[in-house]
Amino acid sequence: MIDERFDAIVVGAGMAGNAAALTMAKRGMNVLQLERGEYAGSKNVQGAILYADMMEKLIPDFREEAPLERHLVEQRFWIMDDRSHLGMQYRSDDFNEERPNRYTIIRAQFDKWFSSKVREAGATVLCETTVTDLARDDHGRVIGVRTDRRDGEIHADVVVLAEGVIGLLGTRAGLRPRPEPDKVALAVKEMHFLPRETIEARFNLEGDEGLVIEAAGTISRGMTGMGFIYANKECISLGIGCLVADFQRTGETPYGLLDHFKRHPSVAPLIAGSEVKEYSAHLIPEGGYKAIPQLYGEGWVVAGDAAQLNNAVHREGSNLAMTSGRIAAEAILEVKSRGDRMTAKNLSLYKRMLDDSFVMKDLKKYKDLPTLMHTNSQNYFLTYPQLFSRAMQNFVRVDGMPKAEKEKMTLKSFVKARSWTGLFGDAFRFARAWR
Repeated sequence: MIDERFDAIVVGAGMAGNAAALTMAKRGMNVLQLERGEYAGSKNVQGAILYADMMEKLIPDFREEAPLERHLVEQRFWIMDDRSHLGMQYRSDDFNEERPNRYTIIRAQFDKWFSSKVREAGATVLCETTVTDLARDDHGRVIGVRTDRRDGEIHADVVVLAEGVIGLLGTRAGLRPRPEPDKVALAVKEMHFLPRETIEARFNLEGDEGLVIEAAGTISRGMTGMGFIYANKECISLGIGCLVADFQRTGETPYGLLDHFKRHPSVAPLIAGSEVKEYSAHLIPEGGYKAIPQLYGEGWVVAGDAAQLNNAVHREGSNLAMTSGRIAAEAILEVKSRGDRMTAKNLSLYKRMLDDSFVMKDLKKYKDLPTLMHTNSQNYFLTYPQLFSRAMQNFVRVDGMPKAEKEKMTLKSFVKARSWTGLFGDAFRFARAWR
């Protein structure tokens, strides 16, 4: 056993784990961080969006050295059928500011850099180390972890579980149930490499400007899911994700969906001539507020994806992970400053602090939306995209048919597909879920 006893052990070196370890180490706590990958980020092949406000709270000058790709100046939303898309976009030169608001990043590179900051703050970081179980005292209180190293058991006052969406350690220890298939999405992604000037020309970008496209519709074949396209400096991140339960129900394959998406007439020209150098898969928590497990207990707290903290509506995951990791650390620091033990009662401060943050307030606002999307996926991801596409084509096509007849034909198609009761019911349920 490692002889040294730590103030805190952090399991995982993703966004939540790094945020927690950094916050505690910078405040003088003796922190041990354990990561099963070869290095932080080695298992994370995800392309992602970084929100500057959350990162600044941890490392105010991160822009000076972090491996950032592009700062985002434009957001596009596409509703797609098999041959077209109906789009909405927002672009503003205000985002070409001195301290940009959002960036695209490649997590494998960013997490490695983030971890280096954790080490610089004084934490001990051990990679290639798998935590096999939680160590407990005779009263069942968590007092550390057991690992696959010869040292075996390592003790600490508190353990921060930031192990990712599946959370095998916490599940195995009985701290929370395994996420249900309808609460977790499987996303697959490819990295398409192109010359930088080609990317900028195709997406109308200059310098380090970036763009994100989020797409929904028939590309998910009636399943609850979305596609995404991120413009990086020298590559394009392109992927799609759907609920695991829907993959089980339909027999569709993730790579089949991805192939269908990238061959779409609206997508194919954006990646034409590219070289694919990477294919990856990633699990994402999608259950929302109602899927959040117990967040604290005797000697432990849980943060990030392991706590099912993801805002599917706004596609926010990394910022919720960083924020929850930081707040968990601040709660632990407060308990320690009072000279109190890391009991469940004292660590409940973490939950109260998280409830007061935007994290829980946003997730609570959309608490009914995940269930609505899943139970009505055929309508929202198949029927309506097709109806909207036909409606727009009727509107823009000039073929000698009187406009009044076109409008009647469009309305008739909606009523035929869903009925008046169905249309009003769908609109009411969707509006209520957004309140």
